[in-house]
Amino acid sequence: MTTREEASALVLRMQECFNTRQFDQAADLFTPDFLNHPLGATGFEAGKEAWVQVVAQFPAMRVVADDILIDGDKVAIRSSVEGMAAPGSDVRPMLIEIFRIDNGRLAETWGVTEGPDPRH
Repeated sequence: MTTREEASALVLRMQECFNTRQFDQAADLFTPDFLNHPLGATGFEAGKEAWVQVVAQFPAMRVVADDILIDGDKVAIRSSVEGMAAPGSDVRPMLIEIFRIDNGRLAETWGVTEGPDPRH
């Protein structure tokens, strides 16, 4: 069983690995069969590749946790996304993710992004 503090620390550590671009250091945070529903992919490498692609397009991108809600083996995190504002706009996208934790590791995720699309 993962405690509330451990669950919160786990998702914050994942964000830290993303924000510092130390993607490989995040591998231990995920189960071997991690299921990423938005990508329709299994395993850490698929998510890592998505991270690589998004930061290639938005090199200044950072995610900052605004809210973390924990219920049993699920963690919901609402994050502000910095470094992706549409040209001429101060409105930042928001990322909402839900993770299922299994044995202290991220096992499954669902997520949506809200806000302006900086590509338009």
